[in-house]
Amino acid sequence: MVAMAVIGAVAGARAAEPGVLSVYAAGSLRAPLVEIGRAYEARHPGRSVRFTFGASGLLKDRLLAGEAADVFASANLEHPDALARAGRSGPVERFARNGLCALVRPGIEVTSDTLVDRMLDPSVRLGTSTPRADPAGDYAFELFARAERAGRSGARERLAAKALQLTGGPDAPPPTDARGRSVYTTLVADGAADVFLTYCTNVALAVREEPSLRRVDVPAAIQVSTSYGVAVLASASPDGRAFVDFLLSPDAQRVLAAYGFEAP
Repeated sequence: MVAMAVIGAVAGARAAEPGVLSVYAAGSLRAPLVEIGRAYEARHPGRSVRFTFGASGLLKDRLLAGEAADVFASANLEHPDALARAGRSGPVERFARNGLCALVRPGIEVTSDTLVDRMLDPSVRLGTSTPRADPAGDYAFELFARAERAGRSGARERLAAKALQLTGGPDAPPPTDARGRSVYTTLVADGAADVFLTYCTNVALAVREEPSLRRVDVPAAIQVSTSYGVAVLASASPDGRAFVDFLLSPDAQRVLAAYGFEAP
């Protein structure tokens, strides 16, 4: 208990450091938010943005446990809403949308039309993120349910049982490898998964990093549209509101769009 109190005091002190804005954010936002953070700093001399990236569910748990921050940007609406219901933040605002795509390794024959069949194939290793800890995992498991409702009897249970929850959990590999590649690029290129369901923005990055990998779009009938939400923490400095306003501005929205995110 003493150790936890000390950790909480240190976290609070860091969040209150003059001129430093603490932003907890979903890992899938890393690239655009770093760019947006630089633009915000350029417009606010003397201010700096410190990001803590991770799985949204795990970050939410840390904030509910007492860690201090100014802003929480999540890959879903539920996690920041939990903070709002607990009195730890203000209202949740949508600021971006994403979707699910399949990242496919070389040698796996699959199209949008055959994606569900190939995911169900026992010989195909299917990768996802970790549900509850990471919204990408929740969205993938919702896609499994939609596949069943679309006519594939038993698809939800079979896909959930075989899905390898490779990212987003507390013991997940680091976001980049020694070569600087994203974890999704590494896992699929190195053979940990043949097909990986993740955000389309993650897939686009992986294909840029390793052109031998392929993007396969999810059929529209079972696609899961993902909304990203942001909230200003109750203990935030005035800079917290200013950063969220900038995130919602046309300039920041153009940065998000350049990385493949859709408008809220």
